[in-house]
Amino acid sequence: MKLSVHKRTTGKKGETNKLRREGKVPAILYGHNEPGTPIYINGEEIQALLRNMKQGLLATTIFELHDGQKHHKAIIKDIQYHVATYAVEHIDFAILSDKVPVTVKVPIQIQGAADCVGVKLGGFLRQVIRTLKVSCLPKDIPQEFTVDVRNLNITQSVRLSEIAVPSSVRPLGRMNEVAVIIGKKAGT
Repeated sequence: MKLSVHKRTTGKKGETNKLRREGKVPAILYGHNEPGTPIYINGEEIQALLRNMKQGLLATTIFELHDGQKHHKAIIKDIQYHVATYAVEHIDFAILSDKVPVTVKVPIQIQGAADCVGVKLGGFLRQVIRTLKVSCLPKDIPQEFTVDVRNLNITQSVRLSEIAVPSSVRPLGRMNEVAVIIGKKAGT
């Protein structure tokens, strides 16, 4: 996803509030062993990208940032929203290097919940873990992991170790933990 960024000066809180009133989003661009560069983004541009993005995939989306001279590939490390309006207030971008591994939380998406055997028999689906922290090169960042629950019966579960993780991706979680379980309702 492409974004235009513009350099800004850091300073008083009033300057960042002025940017926000003008419809711009203050941000910081962090590099490897470099101080952060203050930037800003057009608020409408980032809102449009976020609206069209599949829910949960923000942490694994690679952005191409253009400042008129340089191009950077980056991921969002932190995003802050306004408490009442949920408008984006600030973003922290981390610059990606092709040869340096990055740590990201990859979302775990459930597939086949409506057709799940255990749910049809009166059980309920509970997703215990929603993301799996992994380390990999930027080119290998998975968008998401998918867990198919169609064949799970009541009290059956899927552990993190059962999720198909590519060999180029190193999981950082305890792989014996339960990610999804089909629970039994009281009285059934």
